[in-house]
Amino acid sequence: MLGATGSGKSTLLGTIVLADAEAGRGTVLIDPKGDLVTDVLSRLPRSAADRVVLFDADSKVRPPCLNPLDGGETDLMVDNLVSVFRRVYSAFWGPRTDDVMRAACLTLRSQEGVATLADLPKLLADEAFRSRVTAGITDPVLRGFWSWYEELTDSARSQVISPLMNKLRAFLLRPFVRAAIAGGHSTVDLDQVLDGGICLVRIPKGSLGEETTRLVGSLVVARTWQAITGRARIPQRRRRDASLVIDECHNFLNLPYPIEDMLAEARGFRTSMTLAHQHLGQLPRELREGISTNARSKIFFNASPEDARELARHTAPRLSDHDLAHLGAYHAAARLVLNGEEAQPFTLRTLPLPPPVPGRARAIRAAARRATPVTRLGTTRLSGRSPGSAAPANRTERVTGAHSADPRRRS
Repeated sequence: MLGATGSGKSTLLGTIVLADAEAGRGTVLIDPKGDLVTDVLSRLPRSAADRVVLFDADSKVRPPCLNPLDGGETDLMVDNLVSVFRRVYSAFWGPRTDDVMRAACLTLRSQEGVATLADLPKLLADEAFRSRVTAGITDPVLRGFWSWYEELTDSARSQVISPLMNKLRAFLLRPFVRAAIAGGHSTVDLDQVLDGGICLVRIPKGSLGEETTRLVGSLVVARTWQAITGRARIPQRRRRDASLVIDECHNFLNLPYPIEDMLAEARGFRTSMTLAHQHLGQLPRELREGISTNARSKIFFNASPEDARELARHTAPRLSDHDLAHLGAYHAAARLVLNGEEAQPFTLRTLPLPPPVPGRARAIRAAARRATPVTRLGTTRLSGRSPGSAAPANRTERVTGAHSADPRRRS
């Protein structure tokens, strides 16, 4: 979906999310501006209140946690995590930084308890913590890495880790990010979200900064993609329809997979992907070609003459580049796949969003807060113990548990 600010793109995205919520479909929405999630919250049906998971960077309330180092298959999770960092910080990222982060994440994942990204700086800079964590490593490659690391002089070690440490500190110093990404056990189960929940991720660039917004959104997309591909374990007839809606998508598609593969696989897992952006210049060439070829349904709001000339190959001869460049506000050209077949291109006018319901956003936020687990006795946090060693007594830790976005848990 392509459309500049004020063209009606956000209105259509809001309509799509509200329709999915009304139909009971699982939905994940990534919003880097903030207005879209705000509009959706004030219009969601009351019946959806206990299905909502809300990440809001502007809220003073502690957010749910989606820990990228918690749960899942280790190699896949580490690949996704390192890929996100590499692509978000590509101008400052080299092979050695890649190697250090991968080895550190694999090491943390090998320990008992739950690791977080907040443990990475400690592992790299705190000799006592590192000694405890690496004591029980059996993998010869990892052992070799840490042997090399310990042999470095202090100045050489500082040069090796400073690019990664700078990036880690930059986002861990933000309370929202630290709680949402490195707050302990994950309290959100995206498998449950896809089976009927609603995950709204409001991460305005004006609040977090561009790089941090890209990082947080990319990590959520990575975990959502893991949940989507995890549906392979479910018989096809039992997979429920779900959707992933990403506004300003060029910021968040930072996974180590070609976009054409993601679009093709998502269909097989009964998950739609709605990728929205403002103009073609925002997309790197490879990403632009992948979306152009493999996004089967396309909607274009008013486009620049330059973009219109390229987009017209999808709508000609019925709609020309002149038509695409002269669409009015809230008007769009569409080429959709209906019942498995491409329909002829046509124009449409988007419906306005329904009026906001007074008090609805407040009620939805309150329901989302009630669903977030609280701190109580239980669950082990990573403490630098080698596998199999005894845990200390009298430990108050964050409880593990999934956010109650499971549609089966309704009051």
